[in-house]
Amino acid sequence: MSTTSASPLKTSVKTTCPYCGVGCGIIATPDGDGGATVTGDAEHPANFGRVCVKGAALGETLGLSRRLLHPAVRGVRASWDRAIGEAARGLEETIRRHGPESVAFYLSGQLLTEDYYVANKLMKGFIGSANVDTNSRLCMASSVAGHKRAFGSDTVPNAYADLDLADLIVLTGSNAAWCHPVLHQRMQDARQRGARIVTIDPRRTATADDSDLHLPIAPGMDSVLFAALLVEISKSAVLAHDYMAAHTSGFEAALQRAREIAPDTETAARRCDIPLPDFRTFIDWWIATPRTITCYSQGVNQSAQGTDKVNAILNCHLATGRIGKTGSGPFSLTGQPNAMGGREVGGLANQLAAHMGFTDAEVDRVGRFWNAPRMAQREGLKAVDMFDAVGSGRIKALWIMCTNPAVSLPDADRVRRALAKLDLLIVSDANAAIDGILENAHVIMPAAAWSEKDGTVTNSERRITRQRPFRAPPGEAKPDWWMTCEVARRMGFGAAFDYAGPHEIFAEHAALSAFENNGTRDFDIGAQAGLDKQAYDAMAPFQWPMPAGAAAGAERLFADGNFFTPDRKARFIAIDAPGLKAAPSRERPLLLNTGRIRDQWHTMARTGLSQRLALHIAEPFVEIHPDDAGRYGVTDGGYASLRSDYGSVILKVVVTEGQKRGMAFAPIHWNDMTSGRARVGALAQGFYDPVSGQPEMKATPVAIEPAPVNSYAFFVTREPLDLPAWLVHAQLPVEGGTATLIANPRDPAGVHAYLSNFLPANGELLALEDTQSGTFRSIVMDGTSIAAVLFCAPQRETAFFEFMRARFARAVTDNAERLALLTGRDFDASADTSPVVCSCHGVRSSVIAGTIAAGASTVDAVGEACKAGTNCGSCKPEIRKLIETDHARQPALASADAA
Repeated sequence: MSTTSASPLKTSVKTTCPYCGVGCGIIATPDGDGGATVTGDAEHPANFGRVCVKGAALGETLGLSRRLLHPAVRGVRASWDRAIGEAARGLEETIRRHGPESVAFYLSGQLLTEDYYVANKLMKGFIGSANVDTNSRLCMASSVAGHKRAFGSDTVPNAYADLDLADLIVLTGSNAAWCHPVLHQRMQDARQRGARIVTIDPRRTATADDSDLHLPIAPGMDSVLFAALLVEISKSAVLAHDYMAAHTSGFEAALQRAREIAPDTETAARRCDIPLPDFRTFIDWWIATPRTITCYSQGVNQSAQGTDKVNAILNCHLATGRIGKTGSGPFSLTGQPNAMGGREVGGLANQLAAHMGFTDAEVDRVGRFWNAPRMAQREGLKAVDMFDAVGSGRIKALWIMCTNPAVSLPDADRVRRALAKLDLLIVSDANAAIDGILENAHVIMPAAAWSEKDGTVTNSERRITRQRPFRAPPGEAKPDWWMTCEVARRMGFGAAFDYAGPHEIFAEHAALSAFENNGTRDFDIGAQAGLDKQAYDAMAPFQWPMPAGAAAGAERLFADGNFFTPDRKARFIAIDAPGLKAAPSRERPLLLNTGRIRDQWHTMARTGLSQRLALHIAEPFVEIHPDDAGRYGVTDGGYASLRSDYGSVILKVVVTEGQKRGMAFAPIHWNDMTSGRARVGALAQGFYDPVSGQPEMKATPVAIEPAPVNSYAFFVTREPLDLPAWLVHAQLPVEGGTATLIANPRDPAGVHAYLSNFLPANGELLALEDTQSGTFRSIVMDGTSIAAVLFCAPQRETAFFEFMRARFARAVTDNAERLALLTGRDFDASADTSPVVCSCHGVRSSVIAGTIAAGASTVDAVGEACKAGTNCGSCKPEIRKLIETDHARQPALASADAA
């Protein structure tokens, strides 16, 4: 059994970005020294050469400082032979003593399709349990369930090309400007030619700023809005009577339920907390625009009623026949690079491979194809229930691949406690900085990372693309598919897992998709079933389905009105009455919404290594409306304690009118390896959708109050520091090391002495103390190099921090320069410390504001003057907002001058 080539590649390699579900094609050019430059692939149909700031910075994330490099068993470095043997024996012993249902796998949308395929094959076909689920359960399971209820299959009907052709683009629960930036730029191109964009989101996001209409909907009320739309469609001339009669069923029941939920637009607008004129404008635009595409993402999916929200959207498109047609349709934008690929191979506990389920016929079919000795007969445990079963002891052995549920799952502290109870925890990951998991792992297996992995991924438009390696795995790291197959071989299943490489896994996956299909299942890539390694290596991006004999994949589905239900008709769904599982109370008055920021990804295992990605937003934060800030006594730039029934965090406060009253927003990215007291997953409630199993991450009741901060400090050190959690802090990369920002909640007396214990013991210590002002500076020198810097003061010294961050990696050549550093004489206290807007070029907001004031009135003009927005374009929404803000100020200034 071979793995990928271990020889470093010297030429440019076409591969796929490992971040969001857009699936951008990129070109990686190794620099011969372990790094690479990354550019967009102009020939890839997902992005045509565009990349966002995260993709543009990929070459900066290839360092090995946080990599797992060697296998370990019970905390001791071990050979691969021993690690594989311990994993296989542990699984076999658990199955022998407690049965196959006592074993589970928890996978990730970061895995490649080939990794996913063999893990599912081992668990569902050979261990005999369906207890295999994925972190994609947290991002798109409600879309899967909604598709299956309506279409009979998990089918995304549209292509990105429809964004270019639509006349109305509706974004609901999607901050595409930050979470799918390349698609957002494509939408803005459509807007330039005349298309309208509507954003439905409680927050006024960068996406809303770039829209023609923003509907600040109340949390949980998405289905009320679309129920009202369905009612109004039923009264209009766009109701597609002939289409519905020929191709759908269930309309009357769905419409009756919609009328109960939204009896009239006034009631619906009031329930949604949307101004009635804007509510009516949206309905009028939607009804009047045949080419309407409705894009939805986590704001819809991550809900205890997510599946109903999806079906409320699908009902409107079915009622108008706006599906499978150019420029129109419902479009699920997935969050992870291979969430779709995982769905294709049965990565969810309620699926089998090739989009099959657990009917008797499908279980039999997959079992015969695999020649499986112990085929799972029923659905397994979905993510939240899986970890509940770990906590209760029903699951004794767990294999976690390429994800950290102790951070990302709701009620994350309970997940941590559950993991400590396992008889066997196997962890395969590339990252050594995964808190809450590695300390409990019995077997650790170092995995190949994005730049070393060989396989395929599928993006949001059903496009399968090769991910190709461009450097050798470091240390003893191996591909995930190899580890799974080796464990399977040790368990006695070697004949079924004897693959020469990922190309053979993909070919088998393709063959299964076509097995006894004959057009009865949506997922069919039978045209790829006979490919060899050469054809696999040369594979161009293609969309499925692509059955045997087809020269190309299908761009859209359902154009013929035929679906994948038994009678080939789509189903309208009568949704349940919407409502929150947990409402605000006097003790928990705010609803916490969680999400992503522009320049970071998941738990920052990769993006956290890039210096420029840390420039945009350096610290974990909570957004709150000014009225709520005043009500609860928190201030902009200060810190606040947030508490739910499950946990607590302390976050920096951002006061903004873009946040809806009664709500708060906090990003998901920071964990205990990069911060203190900032794991937002510890706050989130464990409620989930009863159909999809997807947890509610958008509406957790929380309390907020000011968090005392009695002094501030920062470190700049060569290695990350392991600081106590009571010190509110955030770590970010700098050239030559790590910077740590600290907000001290305790008595400032003695804090400098306490923090000094974290300075290196070796080296020359330079110290300057001003006890009267409470300001302390310490610099540890290692010859002419700075080994560490510690600064403490009653107030945060942003300018001095910026200076030391930029100065840290440069040599200090004489004593006068040392003294200047210690006293701060070399740094310019008036230096620009305004927020970085353009991470690619490091352009700060004050520079952009000055450019606008000097006459640059468009985004392009700003770019010509100061380069902002001229590389990846991810910052263009913020530049547009600065321009609009300046234009809004001018009449007021003119009036003031006249007065």
